[in-house]
Amino acid sequence: MFQSIQPAPVDPILGLTDAFKADPNPEKINLGVGVYQDESGVTPVLPSVIEATKRVAATEKTKSYLPIPGAPEYAAAVQRLLFGAEHEIVTGRRAGTAHTPGGTGALRVTGDFLKQNLPGAKLWLTNPTWANHPAIFAAAGVETGSLPYFDPVTNGLDFDSFHAALKELPAGDVVLLHGCCHNPSGIDPTAEQWKAIADTLAERGVLPVLDFAYQGFGDGVQEDAAGLREFCRAGAELIVCSSFSKNFGLYRERVGAVTFVSADADTRATVESQMKRVIRTNYSNPPAHGAALVSTILDDAPLAAQWETELAEMRNRINGMRTLLVEKLAAAFAERGGAAVDYSFIQRQKGMFSFSGLTKDQVAKLRDEHAIYLVGSGRINVAGVSEKNVDRLGTAIAAVQRG
Repeated sequence: MFQSIQPAPVDPILGLTDAFKADPNPEKINLGVGVYQDESGVTPVLPSVIEATKRVAATEKTKSYLPIPGAPEYAAAVQRLLFGAEHEIVTGRRAGTAHTPGGTGALRVTGDFLKQNLPGAKLWLTNPTWANHPAIFAAAGVETGSLPYFDPVTNGLDFDSFHAALKELPAGDVVLLHGCCHNPSGIDPTAEQWKAIADTLAERGVLPVLDFAYQGFGDGVQEDAAGLREFCRAGAELIVCSSFSKNFGLYRERVGAVTFVSADADTRATVESQMKRVIRTNYSNPPAHGAALVSTILDDAPLAAQWETELAEMRNRINGMRTLLVEKLAAAFAERGGAAVDYSFIQRQKGMFSFSGLTKDQVAKLRDEHAIYLVGSGRINVAGVSEKNVDRLGTAIAAVQRG
């Protein structure tokens, strides 16, 4: 029976890693997969995580199952991080949170929940969006549509078109927004634009889902939650899909969360029962270790402060690489002569990624002629840029653009 099965297409992002590993070029550069790397090209274990690991190992008494939504202390820590400890959503018990296998697991639980409980809802994605978003919701049987978001001419947010499209959405539909550090563009709405988006969705009766995978990589932990909190109004409903892969460096631990915010505590209990039902027929029960590390850190004020300092160091290194890359690109184009190419927009983008504007053909040339690996969309993982490789990167980009 299996002989009739056709091969699946290679994953457009994770497949890059296989190609990169197979490349014998000693100067190869991987700017594809979204993981943080330090100056040496290593994805480090944060010192705060090392300390939390010691504490968990010293205090853990059992390997028995967790509840279906995971450990209550983890859920409480997630809600404090998202909304603030004194927010009415938290104190009014309007939110139900489940530990999921990463942010991807949170998105799939959301998709299954929507299909089973809001079967007529269409989910709208920004154009562009994370490459895995359409596939996750398609696998859950949720119909998706696309909204204009990125302006390739200005390399910024086309807010007028985006906002106009939101105003046309029918009541009962769903919009997936990137809470901060939009992937792949790196372009986020301003505070005023977030408010306008929240106002419009509330007026239209459209449910917001916020994919919140990079909290702390934009402007700071609290600052990056400002957009999300515009939606946290009295009686408002929303869904938040969190990931701690990036900001805690816990990629392989698969630590995520899905949080359903309901109009009141009674509705929350009903929604939570359906959330548990979805989880039970999927992975049934989450892994404990990574969530224990996160709650251990967030429940200890000095350790949480240490983590925020470490996160700021990662954020600052990425921002420093943005500035350096813009400088090196300017120098590389000047050396080749001709009209200058303005890459200053890279410094206005936030988070790990830059939407470079490179075409698929130029991305292919970078790979084939320079052993530099990018996603086909032209997305650059700026965290993969270092002082050691930035000169070669700038020279190569100038070469493929100028020919």
